[in-house]
Amino acid sequence: MPATRTTLRRSLAAAAALPLLAVALTACGYGSEAKDDAQKANVSSGGKKLSADTVKIGYFPNLTHATALVGIQEGLIAKELGGTTVKPSTFNAGPSEIEALNAGSIDIGFIGPSPAINGFAKSKGKSLRIIGGSASGGVKLVVNPKKIKTLDDLKGKKIATPQLGNTQDVAFLNWISEKGWKVDAQSGKGDVSVVRTDNKVTPDAYKSGSIDGAWVPEPTASKLVAQGAKVLLDESTLWPDKKFVITNIIVSQKFLSEHPDVVEAVLRGSVDTNAWINANPDKAKASANAALKELSGKELPPEVIDPAWKSVQFTDDPLAATLDTEAKHAVQAGLLEQTDLSGIYDLKPLNKILKAAGKPEVADAGLGVK
Repeated sequence: MPATRTTLRRSLAAAAALPLLAVALTACGYGSEAKDDAQKANVSSGGKKLSADTVKIGYFPNLTHATALVGIQEGLIAKELGGTTVKPSTFNAGPSEIEALNAGSIDIGFIGPSPAINGFAKSKGKSLRIIGGSASGGVKLVVNPKKIKTLDDLKGKKIATPQLGNTQDVAFLNWISEKGWKVDAQSGKGDVSVVRTDNKVTPDAYKSGSIDGAWVPEPTASKLVAQGAKVLLDESTLWPDKKFVITNIIVSQKFLSEHPDVVEAVLRGSVDTNAWINANPDKAKASANAALKELSGKELPPEVIDPAWKSVQFTDDPLAATLDTEAKHAVQAGLLEQTDLSGIYDLKPLNKILKAAGKPEVADAGLGVK
């Protein structure tokens, strides 16, 4: 599908003086503060140190970031770095991770498409590059089955999305528009009430009856199902081949320029991790849950992690065409304005790794560096 060049327009009342950049997709975020996981810093037991002593990697403590969770938990990323130390930090929101990348607090990050677009656009294309894929899917519309039995029953109901302008919010607004219904994108008022609700409180909001359902990523969707909600729509069914980007790998352009060997090593670790996850799904699920327990103090119960894990696909492909389509949907919703995203991708290091491994190379949908 044709490439669309877009950027976020500044949010109005909902974000007060902050630009909509500050409320973009967090995939499945739970707040806004970073956690420096210094206790988890790790280094391979052997090997020569690369051009940087340390590489600082940011990610979210949730299943759509399992490439980072498992890659660090199992030492698969550290193995490729030899004597260079991995220093992980976890974030609960995309904007804070972009701020950390811009400040040099992290060098590489696992993040959703909207904050990557926003960070690139805000810096006029100078802050970051998307260098690889990580995950696809893992987003569902779940509803109260006593109130909503069909998609048409959504009219007049209160449905939560994680954040104004985030990827799930844009997807739901686009779906509403395709139904022929009207909703004001900024206020969320209209034929359906779109209620922007932090994922960490969405289960309580559902339990109290203040929302009738939610268009949310995993594991929030499965948490609601465990409370009696039903899956009415899996977003993957709306996309070609049932694939769409939910998590990418980004890097500071400065770090990429100064330490290309470190970037390639992290990408090799990511490719190895995705291969291990896909070859060992049960072990990988347990590893991800162990990492979540270490980070949050508790693991996800089987009734949540089992269905959530099945709905996420782990892939090296950044699915660039779907990121471009998501941006187009945001334009149609009135949350984005046209801009040039040329150069947001640099997939040369990843394709070098994939080619060496005998795997097919991936495309940048015409948005790569020249």
